Amino acid sequence: MNRRQLYWKGLRVPFIAPWSGEKALPVEIVRRHGIMGEQGIGYPDEDSRFDRRHGNLWVRMPAVRGVGRPNLGGVHSLRQRQAMSHMLCLVCGESTFGRDDERHLFLMRAPAGQPIAEGEVTPVPPVHESCAIESRRDCPHLRKGYTASLVEHAQPWGAAGILYDPKTLQPLPCKDGDKDGLTFVEFADPASRWLLAARDVVSLHGCTTVDLDELEQAATAVAA
Repeated sequence: MNRRQLYWKGLRVPFIAPWSGEKALPVEIVRRHGIMGEQGIGYPDEDSRFDRRHGNLWVRMPAVRGVGRPNLGGVHSLRQRQAMSHMLCLVCGESTFGRDDERHLFLMRAPAGQPIAEGEVTPVPPVHESCAIESRRDCPHLRKGYTASLVEHAQPWGAAGILYDPKTLQPLPCKDGDKDGLTFVEFADPASRWLLAARDVVSLHGCTTVDLDELEQAATAVAA
């Protein structure tokens, strides 16, 4: 896994950000029949070792980090999935394990400043405290409002992606997804068989809202 730090015009490029050389590959979506007779979507040349996770079909994207120009506000599906699976920082790509309290920091957009709710689901991976301070400063989305919480448990919940119509195999419009037009589907939902996944989604538990300024001051005091 390539986690070396990359920069663009003086800004640190987040680990999960895609580059122009990593555009999603054109694929054919076909109807797939499971061994128990269930139906869903698949690829004609599908390889379950790489194309599926938790039963979900995943979008195919090249992984050539650093090739081309970065999309600082975008998300590379494979690196996002790696970050969620291993609790890697979305900015630097390093592990967020190691706090004395064994919690992980999550930082999300919140224009109204509302705190992260118990059990809330998110496709946003965790972040280090220092990286969160940097993100707050450099990310235009966070300037419109944000919330941060220390979380005890981030449980696998489902995936976010594009739903396909079981009858026509055409993409369905997103009704209640995120800013990227992705629909959230829980693993246990039969609709997951018709989802082309692009993000891992976790549910957050044991959430304690925190002030980034206080975290930064505490970290500075410890370092001194």
